[in-house]
Amino acid sequence: MYIKKTLTIGFCAYIAALLGGCAVVAEKTNFLSDNDIKSKVAGTLGYSPNDITLISRRTEGTDTYAVVSAKNNKQFACTLNGGNLLTAGIVNPPTCVAKN
Repeated sequence: MYIKKTLTIGFCAYIAALLGGCAVVAEKTNFLSDNDIKSKVAGTLGYSPNDITLISRRTEGTDTYAVVSAKNNKQFACTLNGGNLLTAGIVNPPTCVAKN
């Protein structure tokens, strides 16, 4: 019983360390440029990329969070998932909400 419990705890610790390492790899290998973000967000919001201004961005794990402003002064907070080594550069369509 003791060996089984020890192996279970060791396996869980290994998986936790592996997943924590994956987040760091994803963050450090983010391929998304500012223009990529503007283009993907513009498509989701129905604007031209030239009508979007990137105000800020940050990356955590496989997610990139961006705040953008449209030409009509509306601001949006968007989440882009992917665009890194772990997702083979694939980016899911952004999710955006209007900021008030």
